[in-house]
Amino acid sequence: MSRMRFDRGSTPEPEINLIPFIDVLLVILIFLMLTTTYSKFTEMEVRLPVADTEQQRDRPKEVIVAVAADGRYAVNKTQLPDRSVDSVAAALGAAAGSAPGSVIIISADASAPHQSVITVMEAARRAGLMQITFAAQSAARAAP
Repeated sequence: MSRMRFDRGSTPEPEINLIPFIDVLLVILIFLMLTTTYSKFTEMEVRLPVADTEQQRDRPKEVIVAVAADGRYAVNKTQLPDRSVDSVAAALGAAAGSAPGSVIIISADASAPHQSVITVMEAARRAGLMQITFAAQSAARAAP
């Protein structure tokens, strides 16, 4: 009966082959070099025109609608007693008056319900006011 001999003392050391790693890095480097755009900044001397600051350009009337976190409304700093669409539409119509092209600025609290903002948009549509924008503050101002 013959016995098999296993040589336990000589285990081969694992080798790290760096050539595929270097190939991949070169491909990434070439890709980045080809896709990078270099912009050149040119400076031009510009003399701005002079304007008369006394004259005011025609601006559409702005109607500011504030929406509180609990869903209350205020139109141009006047709180509304009712939260219905008809009440908000009547207040928007009264605030806009007969000014054509009035702009509705919705200034909603960050935690205000989504439905409250949709109610203001629906009220503006019913009042015939189609220009709506949203007020936001910059991240720098929001930081405590």
